[in-house]
Amino acid sequence: MDVNKIREDFPILNRTMCQKPLIYFDNSATTLKPDCVIQTITNYYTYLGANAHRGDYEMSGQVDAQFEGARKIAQKFINARYPEEIVFTSGSTMGLNEICIMLTSQYLKDGDAVLTCQSEHASSILPWMKASKKIELQYIPLDSHGKITLENVKKALNDKVKVVCLAQVSNVLGYQTPIKEISELCHARNIILIVDGAQSTPHIKIDVQDLDVDFFVMSAHKMCGPTGVGILYGKKKYLDVLEPVFYGGESNARFDQCGHVLLKESPLKFESGTQPIEAVLGMGQAMKYIEEIGQDRIHAYEVELKRYFLDKIKDMNHIVVYNKDSECGIVTFNVMDHGKMIFAQDVASFLNTKGIAVRSGQHCAKLLPEVLNVNSTVRASFYFYNTKEEIDTFVEALKEVTLENCVNIFF
Repeated sequence: MDVNKIREDFPILNRTMCQKPLIYFDNSATTLKPDCVIQTITNYYTYLGANAHRGDYEMSGQVDAQFEGARKIAQKFINARYPEEIVFTSGSTMGLNEICIMLTSQYLKDGDAVLTCQSEHASSILPWMKASKKIELQYIPLDSHGKITLENVKKALNDKVKVVCLAQVSNVLGYQTPIKEISELCHARNIILIVDGAQSTPHIKIDVQDLDVDFFVMSAHKMCGPTGVGILYGKKKYLDVLEPVFYGGESNARFDQCGHVLLKESPLKFESGTQPIEAVLGMGQAMKYIEEIGQDRIHAYEVELKRYFLDKIKDMNHIVVYNKDSECGIVTFNVMDHGKMIFAQDVASFLNTKGIAVRSGQHCAKLLPEVLNVNSTVRASFYFYNTKEEIDTFVEALKEVTLENCVNIFF
Protein backbone atom coordinates (compact mmCIF):
# COMPACT_ATOMS: atom_id res chain seq x y z
CA MET A 1 0.00 0.00 0.00
CA ASP A 2 1.55 3.27 -1.18
CA VAL A 3 0.60 5.49 1.76
CA ASN A 4 2.27 8.60 0.36
CA LYS A 5 0.25 8.26 -2.84
CA ILE A 6 -2.94 7.70 -0.81
CA ARG A 7 -2.24 10.84 1.20
CA GLU A 8 -2.39 12.86 -2.02
CA ASP A 9 -6.10 11.99 -2.18
CA PHE A 10 -6.76 13.93 1.05
CA PRO A 11 -6.36 17.69 0.50
CA ILE A 12 -6.90 18.49 4.19
CA LEU A 13 -3.57 16.83 5.02
CA ASN A 14 -1.88 19.86 3.46
CA ARG A 15 -3.12 22.17 6.22
CA THR A 16 -1.41 23.03 9.48
CA MET A 17 -2.66 23.09 13.06
CA CYS A 18 -1.03 25.38 15.63
CA GLN A 19 1.53 26.25 12.95
CA LYS A 20 2.58 22.58 12.72
CA PRO A 21 1.87 20.03 9.99
CA LEU A 22 -1.43 18.34 10.81
CA ILE A 23 -1.14 14.86 12.32
CA TYR A 24 -4.66 13.49 12.50
CA PHE A 25 -5.10 10.64 14.99
CA ASP A 26 -8.81 11.09 15.75
CA ASN A 27 -10.10 8.69 13.11
CA SER A 28 -12.46 6.79 15.42
CA ALA A 29 -14.40 10.02 15.91
CA THR A 30 -14.50 10.87 12.20
CA THR A 31 -12.23 10.33 9.23
CA LEU A 32 -10.87 12.73 6.65
CA LYS A 33 -12.44 12.87 3.18
CA PRO A 34 -10.71 11.99 -0.10
CA ASP A 35 -10.99 14.23 -3.12
CA CYS A 36 -13.24 11.75 -4.98
CA VAL A 37 -15.88 12.06 -2.24
CA ILE A 38 -15.60 15.84 -2.21
CA GLN A 39 -15.96 15.95 -6.00
CA THR A 40 -18.99 13.63 -5.92
CA ILE A 41 -20.76 15.98 -3.52
CA THR A 42 -19.75 19.03 -5.55
CA ASN A 43 -20.99 17.36 -8.75
CA TYR A 44 -24.44 16.84 -7.26
CA TYR A 45 -24.77 20.53 -6.39
CA THR A 46 -23.28 21.80 -9.67
CA TYR A 47 -24.83 19.35 -12.15
CA LEU A 48 -27.74 17.35 -10.66
CA GLY A 49 -29.41 19.41 -7.95
CA ALA A 50 -32.90 17.91 -8.11
CA ASN A 51 -34.76 15.89 -5.50
CA ALA A 52 -34.89 12.09 -5.59
CA HIS A 53 -38.12 10.21 -6.42
CA ARG A 54 -40.05 13.46 -6.96
CA GLY A 55 -39.69 14.68 -10.54
CA ASP A 56 -40.81 13.64 -14.02
CA TYR A 57 -37.93 15.24 -15.88
CA GLU A 58 -34.50 14.13 -17.05
CA MET A 59 -32.44 15.75 -14.31
CA SER A 60 -34.58 14.21 -11.58
CA GLY A 61 -34.31 10.83 -13.27
CA GLN A 62 -30.54 11.14 -13.21
CA VAL A 63 -30.70 11.82 -9.47
CA ASP A 64 -32.95 8.78 -8.97
CA ALA A 65 -30.48 6.56 -10.81
CA GLN A 66 -27.50 7.70 -8.78
CA PHE A 67 -29.43 7.65 -5.49
CA GLU A 68 -30.63 4.07 -5.96
CA GLY A 69 -27.22 3.20 -7.38
CA ALA A 70 -25.71 4.23 -4.05
CA ARG A 71 -28.14 1.87 -2.31
CA LYS A 72 -26.87 -1.01 -4.45
CA ILE A 73 -23.27 -0.03 -3.64
CA ALA A 74 -24.15 -0.18 0.06
CA GLN A 75 -25.89 -3.53 -0.42
CA LYS A 76 -22.74 -4.96 -2.00
CA PHE A 77 -20.49 -3.29 0.58
CA ILE A 78 -22.03 -5.22 3.49
CA ASN A 79 -23.33 -8.13 1.37
CA ALA A 80 -27.01 -7.67 2.13
CA ARG A 81 -29.28 -10.08 0.30
CA TYR A 82 -31.53 -7.36 -1.17
CA PRO A 83 -31.16 -3.61 -1.84
CA GLU A 84 -34.50 -3.23 -0.04
CA GLU A 85 -32.69 -4.14 3.19
CA ILE A 86 -30.66 -0.91 3.01
CA VAL A 87 -32.32 2.09 4.68
CA PHE A 88 -30.61 5.47 4.53
CA THR A 89 -30.36 7.25 7.89
CA SER A 90 -28.37 10.13 9.35
CA GLY A 91 -25.93 7.60 10.82
CA SER A 92 -25.53 4.89 13.44
CA THR A 93 -27.18 6.90 16.21
CA MET A 94 -30.37 7.44 14.23
CA GLY A 95 -30.41 3.81 13.13
CA LEU A 96 -30.05 2.48 16.67
CA ASN A 97 -32.75 4.83 17.95
CA GLU A 98 -35.15 3.87 15.16
CA ILE A 99 -34.65 0.15 15.79
CA CYS A 100 -35.21 0.65 19.53
CA ILE A 101 -38.39 2.69 19.02
CA MET A 102 -39.83 0.25 16.49
CA LEU A 103 -39.09 -2.83 18.57
CA THR A 104 -40.27 -1.40 21.87
CA SER A 105 -43.52 -0.11 20.38
CA GLN A 106 -44.29 -3.08 18.13
CA TYR A 107 -42.50 -6.15 19.48
CA LEU A 108 -41.27 -5.99 23.07
CA LYS A 109 -43.40 -6.14 26.20
CA ASP A 110 -43.00 -4.59 29.65
CA GLY A 111 -40.44 -6.58 31.59
CA ASP A 112 -38.59 -7.90 28.54
CA ALA A 113 -34.82 -7.56 28.76
CA VAL A 114 -32.22 -6.14 26.37
CA LEU A 115 -28.70 -7.48 26.81
CA THR A 116 -25.73 -5.20 26.21
CA CYS A 117 -22.40 -4.41 27.93
CA GLN A 118 -20.58 -1.59 29.73
CA SER A 119 -18.22 -0.79 26.85
CA GLU A 120 -21.06 0.24 24.55
CA HIS A 121 -21.44 3.68 22.99
CA ALA A 122 -24.23 5.85 24.41
CA SER A 123 -26.20 5.37 21.19
CA SER A 124 -26.51 1.64 21.95
CA ILE A 125 -27.64 2.07 25.56
CA LEU A 126 -29.54 5.34 26.03
CA PRO A 127 -32.41 4.53 23.61
CA TRP A 128 -33.24 1.43 25.67
CA MET A 129 -32.96 3.37 28.92
CA LYS A 130 -35.50 5.88 27.56
CA ALA A 131 -37.73 3.30 25.86
CA SER A 132 -41.52 3.74 25.96
CA LYS A 133 -41.91 0.44 27.82
CA LYS A 134 -40.29 -0.80 31.00
CA ILE A 135 -37.38 -2.55 29.35
CA GLU A 136 -34.85 -4.16 31.67
CA LEU A 137 -31.25 -3.51 30.66
CA GLN A 138 -28.88 -6.36 31.46
CA TYR A 139 -25.11 -6.32 31.00
CA ILE A 140 -22.65 -8.94 29.83
CA PRO A 141 -19.68 -8.98 32.24
CA LEU A 142 -16.46 -7.88 30.57
CA ASP A 143 -13.24 -9.79 31.20
CA SER A 144 -10.25 -8.23 32.94
CA HIS A 145 -9.13 -6.58 29.67
CA GLY A 146 -12.55 -5.10 28.91
CA LYS A 147 -13.46 -7.69 26.26
CA ILE A 148 -16.71 -9.51 25.57
CA THR A 149 -16.13 -13.26 25.65
CA LEU A 150 -18.44 -15.91 24.27
CA GLU A 151 -18.42 -17.65 27.64
CA ASN A 152 -19.70 -14.54 29.39
CA VAL A 153 -22.39 -14.09 26.76
CA LYS A 154 -23.60 -17.64 27.38
CA LYS A 155 -23.78 -16.97 31.11
CA ALA A 156 -25.68 -13.71 30.61
CA LEU A 157 -28.39 -15.06 28.30
CA ASN A 158 -31.67 -15.92 29.98
CA ASP A 159 -35.36 -16.32 29.17
CA LYS A 160 -36.14 -12.62 29.71
CA VAL A 161 -33.70 -11.48 27.04
CA LYS A 162 -35.47 -10.71 23.75
CA VAL A 163 -32.84 -8.43 22.17
CA VAL A 164 -29.03 -8.32 22.23
CA CYS A 165 -27.46 -5.01 21.16
CA LEU A 166 -23.67 -4.87 20.82
CA ALA A 167 -20.91 -3.09 18.92
CA GLN A 168 -18.84 -5.25 16.61
CA VAL A 169 -15.76 -3.24 17.60
CA SER A 170 -15.43 -1.19 20.80
CA ASN A 171 -14.86 2.50 20.08
CA VAL A 172 -12.59 2.87 23.14
CA LEU A 173 -10.57 -0.33 23.39
CA GLY A 174 -10.96 -1.66 19.85
CA TYR A 175 -11.74 -5.25 20.79
CA GLN A 176 -13.72 -7.28 18.26
CA THR A 177 -16.88 -8.95 19.51
CA PRO A 178 -17.50 -12.55 18.29
CA ILE A 179 -20.68 -11.52 16.48
CA LYS A 180 -21.16 -14.64 14.35
CA GLU A 181 -20.97 -16.95 17.35
CA ILE A 182 -23.25 -14.67 19.38
CA SER A 183 -25.72 -14.69 16.49
CA GLU A 184 -25.94 -18.48 16.68
CA LEU A 185 -26.62 -18.31 20.42
CA CYS A 186 -29.27 -15.62 19.96
CA HIS A 187 -31.17 -17.31 17.17
CA ALA A 188 -31.23 -20.61 19.05
CA ARG A 189 -33.28 -18.68 21.64
CA ASN A 190 -35.30 -16.60 19.13
CA ILE A 191 -33.47 -13.43 20.27
CA ILE A 192 -33.04 -10.46 17.91
CA LEU A 193 -29.42 -9.37 17.42
CA ILE A 194 -28.63 -5.70 16.71
CA VAL A 195 -25.04 -4.77 15.82
CA ASP A 196 -23.45 -1.33 15.92
CA GLY A 197 -20.98 -1.37 13.04
CA ALA A 198 -19.79 2.23 13.34
CA GLN A 199 -16.25 1.21 14.32
CA SER A 200 -15.99 -2.04 12.36
CA THR A 201 -17.22 -1.07 8.89
CA PRO A 202 -14.34 1.34 8.10
CA HIS A 203 -11.69 -1.25 8.92
CA ILE A 204 -12.84 -4.82 8.27
CA LYS A 205 -14.92 -6.52 5.58
CA ILE A 206 -18.55 -6.85 6.62
CA ASP A 207 -20.82 -9.69 5.49
CA VAL A 208 -24.20 -9.38 7.21
CA GLN A 209 -25.39 -12.66 5.70
CA ASP A 210 -22.43 -14.59 7.05
CA LEU A 211 -22.71 -12.88 10.44
CA ASP A 212 -26.48 -13.55 10.31
CA VAL A 213 -27.31 -10.36 12.20
CA ASP A 214 -30.89 -9.11 12.29
CA PHE A 215 -30.04 -5.39 12.25
CA PHE A 216 -26.78 -3.59 11.51
CA VAL A 217 -26.00 0.14 11.51
CA MET A 218 -23.08 2.22 10.28
CA SER A 219 -22.02 5.84 9.70
CA ALA A 220 -20.39 7.11 6.51
CA HIS A 221 -18.27 9.77 8.20
CA LYS A 222 -16.17 7.14 9.97
CA MET A 223 -15.11 5.62 6.64
CA CYS A 224 -14.10 8.64 4.54
CA GLY A 225 -17.68 9.60 3.69
CA PRO A 226 -19.78 12.67 4.49
CA THR A 227 -21.26 13.46 7.87
CA GLY A 228 -24.99 13.13 8.49
CA VAL A 229 -25.57 9.91 6.56
CA GLY A 230 -25.39 6.18 7.20
CA ILE A 231 -27.36 3.01 6.75
CA LEU A 232 -29.67 0.82 8.75
CA TYR A 233 -29.60 -2.76 7.52
CA GLY A 234 -32.48 -4.98 8.56
CA LYS A 235 -33.45 -8.44 7.42
CA LYS A 236 -36.29 -8.10 4.96
CA LYS A 237 -38.61 -10.19 7.13
CA TYR A 238 -38.39 -7.52 9.85
CA LEU A 239 -38.47 -4.43 7.65
CA ASP A 240 -41.55 -5.70 5.81
CA VAL A 241 -43.63 -5.90 8.99
CA LEU A 242 -42.30 -2.99 11.07
CA GLU A 243 -44.00 0.38 11.02
CA PRO A 244 -41.67 3.38 10.56
CA VAL A 245 -40.82 5.94 13.21
CA PHE A 246 -41.24 8.94 10.90
CA TYR A 247 -44.13 9.70 8.54
CA GLY A 248 -44.34 12.13 5.67
CA GLY A 249 -43.56 12.53 2.01
CA GLU A 250 -42.06 9.54 0.20
CA SER A 251 -42.96 6.93 2.86
CA ASN A 252 -46.62 6.61 1.84
CA ALA A 253 -48.41 5.69 -1.35
CA ARG A 254 -51.67 7.38 -0.28
CA PHE A 255 -53.75 8.41 2.72
CA ASP A 256 -57.21 9.83 3.35
CA GLN A 257 -59.00 12.11 5.81
CA CYS A 258 -60.00 9.15 7.95
CA GLY A 259 -56.37 8.38 8.70
CA HIS A 260 -56.05 5.34 6.45
CA VAL A 261 -52.43 5.22 5.28
CA LEU A 262 -50.97 2.93 2.66
CA LEU A 263 -47.22 2.80 3.17
CA LYS A 264 -44.76 2.12 0.39
CA GLU A 265 -42.63 -1.00 0.45
CA SER A 266 -39.28 -1.12 2.27
CA PRO A 267 -36.97 0.73 2.29
CA LEU A 268 -38.90 3.81 1.12
CA LYS A 269 -41.42 3.60 3.97
CA PHE A 270 -38.51 4.32 6.34
CA GLU A 271 -37.21 7.31 4.36
CA SER A 272 -39.75 10.07 4.90
CA GLY A 273 -38.81 13.51 3.65
CA THR A 274 -35.99 14.64 1.43
CA GLN A 275 -32.90 12.60 2.08
CA PRO A 276 -29.36 14.07 2.22
CA ILE A 277 -28.93 13.16 -1.45
CA GLU A 278 -25.43 14.58 -1.89
CA ALA A 279 -24.30 12.75 1.27
CA VAL A 280 -25.80 9.46 0.07
CA LEU A 281 -23.89 9.79 -3.22
CA GLY A 282 -20.74 10.72 -1.32
CA MET A 283 -21.15 7.67 0.91
CA GLY A 284 -21.43 5.43 -2.12
CA GLN A 285 -18.21 6.93 -3.50
CA ALA A 286 -16.48 6.44 -0.14
CA MET A 287 -17.49 2.77 -0.11
CA LYS A 288 -16.03 2.30 -3.59
CA TYR A 289 -12.83 4.08 -2.49
CA ILE A 290 -12.47 1.86 0.60
CA GLU A 291 -13.08 -1.29 -1.44
CA GLU A 292 -10.44 -0.28 -3.98
CA ILE A 293 -7.86 -0.06 -1.22
CA GLY A 294 -9.20 -3.20 0.47
CA GLN A 295 -10.39 -3.60 4.04
CA ASP A 296 -7.97 -6.45 4.72
CA ARG A 297 -5.05 -4.22 3.75
CA ILE A 298 -6.45 -1.33 5.75
CA HIS A 299 -6.84 -3.45 8.88
CA ALA A 300 -3.38 -5.01 8.55
CA TYR A 301 -1.74 -1.61 8.13
CA GLU A 302 -3.55 -0.13 11.13
CA VAL A 303 -2.40 -3.02 13.31
CA GLU A 304 1.14 -2.50 11.98
CA LEU A 305 1.01 1.17 12.96
CA LYS A 306 -0.26 0.32 16.43
CA ARG A 307 2.48 -2.26 16.99
CA TYR A 308 5.07 0.23 15.77
CA PHE A 309 3.77 2.80 18.28
CA LEU A 310 3.73 0.30 21.16
CA ASP A 311 7.29 -0.72 20.37
CA LYS A 312 8.40 2.93 20.35
CA ILE A 313 6.93 3.59 23.81
CA LYS A 314 7.84 0.29 25.48
CA ASP A 315 10.44 1.99 27.69
CA MET A 316 8.30 5.05 28.43
CA ASN A 317 7.01 4.07 31.85
CA HIS A 318 4.87 7.18 32.23
CA ILE A 319 2.51 5.98 29.45
CA VAL A 320 -0.24 3.59 30.59
CA VAL A 321 -1.93 1.76 27.68
CA TYR A 322 -5.24 0.00 28.31
CA ASN A 323 -5.62 -2.04 25.12
CA LYS A 324 -2.21 -3.31 24.03
CA ASP A 325 -3.59 -6.63 22.82
CA SER A 326 -6.55 -5.42 20.74
CA GLU A 327 -6.05 -6.04 17.02
CA CYS A 328 -6.96 -2.59 15.73
CA GLY A 329 -5.63 0.91 15.11
CA ILE A 330 -6.87 2.30 18.45
CA VAL A 331 -4.50 3.10 21.31
CA THR A 332 -6.20 4.21 24.53
CA PHE A 333 -3.87 5.50 27.20
CA ASN A 334 -3.09 7.95 29.98
CA VAL A 335 0.09 9.80 30.94
CA MET A 336 1.53 9.79 34.44
CA ASP A 337 3.73 12.36 36.13
CA HIS A 338 5.42 11.43 39.40
CA GLY A 339 2.89 8.67 39.99
CA LYS A 340 -0.15 10.86 39.35
CA MET A 341 -2.33 10.77 36.27
CA ILE A 342 -2.43 13.90 34.12
CA PHE A 343 -5.96 14.95 33.15
CA ALA A 344 -6.62 13.43 29.72
CA GLN A 345 -7.89 16.67 28.20
CA ASP A 346 -4.73 18.48 29.33
CA VAL A 347 -2.66 15.85 27.51
CA ALA A 348 -4.76 16.27 24.37
CA SER A 349 -4.44 20.06 24.59
CA PHE A 350 -0.66 19.78 24.87
CA LEU A 351 -0.52 17.46 21.84
CA ASN A 352 -2.60 20.00 19.94
CA THR A 353 0.28 22.50 20.28
CA LYS A 354 2.39 19.98 18.35
CA GLY A 355 -0.19 19.73 15.55
CA ILE A 356 -1.44 16.34 16.77
CA ALA A 357 -5.20 15.67 16.95
CA VAL A 358 -6.35 13.02 19.45
CA ARG A 359 -9.54 12.44 21.44
CA SER A 360 -9.80 12.70 25.21
CA GLY A 361 -12.54 12.06 27.75
CA GLN A 362 -14.94 9.12 28.03
CA HIS A 363 -15.53 8.74 24.28
CA CYS A 364 -19.33 8.44 24.66
CA ALA A 365 -18.86 5.14 26.56
CA LYS A 366 -19.74 6.52 29.97
CA LEU A 367 -20.05 3.17 31.75
CA LEU A 368 -16.59 1.95 30.77
CA PRO A 369 -14.66 4.11 33.29
CA GLU A 370 -16.17 1.89 36.00
CA VAL A 371 -14.43 -1.08 34.35
CA LEU A 372 -11.11 0.66 33.63
CA ASN A 373 -11.08 2.42 37.03
CA VAL A 374 -10.11 5.72 35.40
CA ASN A 375 -12.35 8.69 34.79
CA SER A 376 -11.05 9.55 31.32
CA THR A 377 -8.49 8.49 28.75
CA VAL A 378 -6.64 9.73 25.67
CA ARG A 379 -7.42 7.92 22.43
CA ALA A 380 -5.21 7.91 19.36
CA SER A 381 -6.81 6.12 16.41
CA PHE A 382 -4.80 5.41 13.28
CA TYR A 383 -6.08 5.02 9.72
CA PHE A 384 -4.60 4.02 6.39
CA TYR A 385 -3.40 7.54 5.51
CA ASN A 386 -1.30 7.83 8.68
CA THR A 387 2.44 7.15 8.61
CA LYS A 388 5.18 5.84 10.86
CA GLU A 389 6.87 9.22 10.57
CA GLU A 390 3.78 10.78 12.14
CA ILE A 391 3.97 8.25 14.94
CA ASP A 392 7.63 9.16 15.50
CA THR A 393 6.57 12.80 15.96
CA PHE A 394 3.78 11.65 18.28
CA VAL A 395 6.20 9.67 20.44
CA GLU A 396 8.60 12.60 20.71
CA ALA A 397 5.71 14.81 21.81
CA LEU A 398 4.68 12.29 24.46
CA LYS A 399 8.20 12.42 25.89
CA GLU A 400 7.55 16.07 26.69
CA VAL A 401 4.22 15.53 28.42
CA THR A 402 4.46 16.56 32.06
CA LEU A 403 1.90 18.23 34.28
CA GLU A 404 3.95 21.43 34.21
CA ASN A 405 4.23 21.46 30.41
CA CYS A 406 0.50 20.78 30.04
CA VAL A 407 -0.40 23.64 32.36
CA ASN A 408 2.06 26.04 30.73
CA ILE A 409 0.27 25.97 27.37
CA PHE A 410 -2.52 28.03 28.93
CA PHE A 411 -0.18 30.88 29.91
